[in-house]
Amino acid sequence: MNGWVPAAAIVVVLIVVVVRRLRGEPLNARDLLVAPLVLTGIGVMSVIKADDVTGADLGWLIPGAALGVARGATIEVFERGGVLWQRYTGKSFAVAAGSLVLMAGFGYVAARSGMHASARPTQLNIGVGFLGEALVVAVRGLASGIPFAPERGRR
Repeated sequence: MNGWVPAAAIVVVLIVVVVRRLRGEPLNARDLLVAPLVLTGIGVMSVIKADDVTGADLGWLIPGAALGVARGATIEVFERGGVLWQRYTGKSFAVAAGSLVLMAGFGYVAARSGMHASARPTQLNIGVGFLGEALVVAVRGLASGIPFAPERGRR
């Protein structure tokens, strides 16, 4: 498979997620967690197949998750129609833009210092970031006492 096909698929998924969250969308557990878990799983499988991956190689996951947590803290969680909704704010986009710059810089430094490229698959980086975001939003949603939205088709 060409390298551009998975990259294009990731870009399309990210655009769909961002547009939906910019408009605001019902907050349900499946939508919140499935995409980050799938991307993380694909990335983990890539790392498992890689040779010579060390713990130091995997250290780059920590800033990715931390940046996701920071982005999650900027997301507006609110009630609409008796259920939870979420919406990205201007701060969410500012943190996302800063995250992209920081992770690109980290990727450059990692590559220049000899870090194994197979230890830093894009899917894993994006998945861990979105997982950090999702966990923060889920905790905030649970703390609100407002019920999560039902899954699509079950409203």
